[in-house]
Amino acid sequence: MNDPAILIPSYQPSDTILTLVRELQDRDFFRIYIVDDGSGPAFAPIFSALEEMDCTVVRHGQNRGKGAALKTGIAELRRDLPDLNAVITADGDGQHTPEDIRKVALALSQSPNSLILGVRDFKGGEVPAKSRFGNRFSSAYFHLTTRVSCPDTQTGLRGIPRCLFSLALSTPGERYEYEMQFLTTVAREKRPIRFVPIKTVYLDGNSASHFRPVADSVQIYRTPLRYLSSSLLCAGVDVGMFTLLSQVFSNGVWSRVLVATVAARILSGCVNFSLNRRWAFESRRGQGQAGKYAALFLFQMLMSWLLVSCLSVLPIPLTAIKIPVDCALFLFSYVAQRNWVFRPETAKEKEI
Repeated sequence: MNDPAILIPSYQPSDTILTLVRELQDRDFFRIYIVDDGSGPAFAPIFSALEEMDCTVVRHGQNRGKGAALKTGIAELRRDLPDLNAVITADGDGQHTPEDIRKVALALSQSPNSLILGVRDFKGGEVPAKSRFGNRFSSAYFHLTTRVSCPDTQTGLRGIPRCLFSLALSTPGERYEYEMQFLTTVAREKRPIRFVPIKTVYLDGNSASHFRPVADSVQIYRTPLRYLSSSLLCAGVDVGMFTLLSQVFSNGVWSRVLVATVAARILSGCVNFSLNRRWAFESRRGQGQAGKYAALFLFQMLMSWLLVSCLSVLPIPLTAIKIPVDCALFLFSYVAQRNWVFRPETAKEKEI
């Protein structure tokens, strides 16, 4: 078997990384690359020790984030080892055992064109509550946006085959959001993904992690948060314009409300389309998007009317019916805009 190289992004590591490397070498993994992501002079002895152990250490002058470190490492490996068939990315904080890394290597040899994910079991009592909740939420979000089930979207133990190197290097993201972005891109490209069960290891409640719960979560879920912000802003535009126009026009109530409603909805829809295309989904495609958005816009209004009307037979107020209906349509609209209206270009389309 042509063993894959091991890539370990590292920021201010402990001596645990030395133990991991030593145990990997005992299992005949000798092509080990470490990316020092701007750890600083205080950690230079650890990286010097890694070099003495025949590891290749690539350095960032300042901390750039895990995503940037992974891309730097993959680029270096591809340049230094042109015959390389695969890379296994792992964390150096003790969460990924040498036995599990060997499992991923074996899965790569059996499925050389698949992305291999080492997935953990989050049902055990040793798993911190925030980690269990975070994984369930991210897995549900991943399934909602890609229609692909993944039990552990946050795993850092991954086997990346040669055919995905270019995709890994072209995926945007510099910090923890990169791993979710790459996984999402692989799923959308309909590339095969294989799951390998691994041990669930949390040392001291995962205190060694450099994950920033607020800042990094905002980056990971940047698109839905921006979509939500855009929708709230446009709801304000809709209400504001309706209020203004309903007071400006002096004709009858029915015609005044109709004109104000249609004009306000069209204006807020135009603002929402522009914000979602340029800001929320950061789409670079322009052809046909306005027509698709208009069709979705009309469909959403029609479905709201139909569903509320059909459910009006229930012995509850119409407002209580409309709120859950519109919330469901709001989620549907997000998925439709992300996967249809503002769908990112595939790798083949980018090449063309």
